[in-house]
Amino acid sequence: MDILTTVPFSFQIVAVLFLGLALGSFANVCIHRLPKNESIVSPRSRCPSCDAQVAAWDNIPVFSYLLLKGKCRQCNASVSILYPMIETLTALLILAAYIKFGISMNFFIFCFIGPSLIAITIIDIKHKIIPDIITLPGIMFGLMAGSYLIGLKDSFIGLLVGGGTFLITSEIYYRIRGNVGMGGGDIKLIAAIGALLGWQKVILIIFLSAFIGSLVGLAGLIGKRLNSLSQIPFGPFLAGGTLIAYFSGERIINLYIIMLT
Repeated sequence: MDILTTVPFSFQIVAVLFLGLALGSFANVCIHRLPKNESIVSPRSRCPSCDAQVAAWDNIPVFSYLLLKGKCRQCNASVSILYPMIETLTALLILAAYIKFGISMNFFIFCFIGPSLIAITIIDIKHKIIPDIITLPGIMFGLMAGSYLIGLKDSFIGLLVGGGTFLITSEIYYRIRGNVGMGGGDIKLIAAIGALLGWQKVILIIFLSAFIGSLVGLAGLIGKRLNSLSQIPFGPFLAGGTLIAYFSGERIINLYIIMLT
């Protein structure tokens, strides 16, 4: 008998939320340390203001922030609200994946890629980079997980379609404009995504990312927050497109096929 059938659904939800909060806390560590080429394993978390080591009971995701009223226990400096926001968002995404997929390989795979996409989004917004330490292992993970989800052949084709499309686009842009229009991090990221989800979904992701990016760019121009020379990080749009494709890609593709027939 499946042990989950004996556990009330409300308890399952709470357990999954705690898992998501823990993964969100780890995503925060990656966001803070990876751009500085620091270890994500050691040392233990410290206050960015006074450098005091954060005690374990002060490092409980979200709850410690609320109990300490967003302050460091040692120096009383304010702690960015971004930390609990990332933990909460991660927990909600993990919960959505659990409700969608249940205890399955799709769910366990999402426990890796969900927090990674959040970390990529914040790092790219703040630093305009997507670290190789995420994307290069991500390509290997994409091939392994993709081999299970869609087969090794389709996974490899997805890698080539995703990475190749962005590589060619970047080269054409450079030849025409004389400067780099798409960073290597974006190319490696879409290659990893293509390896995970296959060529059909990676094409969908490219379309969704471009569409969302165009809307954001247009809104920025109208609001005069951006101009024609503004550089907008593309990683967040790729992350958004990937989330949509992971949860609803097959449905969207099927609807598109139906519309064509």
